[in-house]
Amino acid sequence: MPNKIKFHIDENNVAVLTLNDPERLNALSLEMLIEIHEQIKLINADKTSARCLVITGEGRGFCAGANLIDTNAAPSESGNPMDRDLGKGLLTHYHPMLIDLKNLEIPVITAINGVAAGAGCSLGIIGDLIFASDKSYFYQAFKFIGLVPDAGSTYILPRKIGMARAIELSMLGEKITAEKALSWGLINFVYDQENLMKETIKTATEIANGPTIAYKLMRKLYWESLSNDFETQLNAESKAQTIAGKTEDCFNGVMSFLQKKKPNFKGK
Repeated sequence: MPNKIKFHIDENNVAVLTLNDPERLNALSLEMLIEIHEQIKLINADKTSARCLVITGEGRGFCAGANLIDTNAAPSESGNPMDRDLGKGLLTHYHPMLIDLKNLEIPVITAINGVAAGAGCSLGIIGDLIFASDKSYFYQAFKFIGLVPDAGSTYILPRKIGMARAIELSMLGEKITAEKALSWGLINFVYDQENLMKETIKTATEIANGPTIAYKLMRKLYWESLSNDFETQLNAESKAQTIAGKTEDCFNGVMSFLQKKKPNFKGK
């Protein structure tokens, strides 16, 4: 299989997944989607030592969206491009990967190093924390090819920046700079291009050395909160706290607090 991504885990248990098709600004092909999903599945199956995942792009872009040249993700049975079922391509290839990413067992940080357009914008904004370089921008380019936002954009955008700005971003199709995205609350941090990965890995390392099970439960709680009512969410918090309270990390954290020393979390 072609190497459409690069993947490694450093000595601090930080996994870095790099989209690796820089000539096409890391546009999402079927091969790339498969490779991304395979790594996500390995993490979720506890087949790696990763305790935090960073997703970034090779070269001068994060991800330019779907690879429009690649028809494998949504082939036409008749051979006529007009008969391509793009929705089926989403259901078959994009959605399983995105759902497993949303349900990842560890925190996710996205490091946006350039353009994040279309489905690439969707992938970029799904991070628990989003770091962006001062050279990056976010672009809902779907309208320019007669399509609607997909890959989770219509779910995530209004919840992060509100309905008005989500529709503005999609219908006007303007390129949103990192600074503007920060002011809108779409992302968390903006750094100089040359410092982006340094700062990202610094935070990823801190998280990787933290209480992994608690982070997993946090992620689940916040995602569930988007559709739960208040009482249901209170019950979900109670159940999660029961699980977290029985971990080794909780015991070590409480003891370290009482002893006024820094905890040494093991992710257990």
